[in-house]
Amino acid sequence: MTVASWPPRPRDDYHRFYPPSWMEFALCAQVDPEIFFPDKGGRAEPAKRICRACPVRAQCLDYAMGGDDFGVWGGMTERERRTLKRDMRRKVA
Repeated sequence: MTVASWPPRPRDDYHRFYPPSWMEFALCAQVDPEIFFPDKGGRAEPAKRICRACPVRAQCLDYAMGGDDFGVWGGMTERERRTLKRDMRRKVA
């Protein structure tokens, strides 16, 4: 018997145990994850190169835009995603 927990688990914890199905097709799952989390001032290009070839890049970026995830997601760094979010807010306003 499964018992639901309340309050619901935080987003990160939930997705760690129940990843969205698109994650199963992500190319990043086949390489060293450290590539996607460069040190401050480090190069993100190796991760972006993998993302450009990934079949689920759009789903990954959509997932990352919903939170404040660290690292390269959907082919964009944190800074690039913040800029995109800001630009999207400006267009809506």
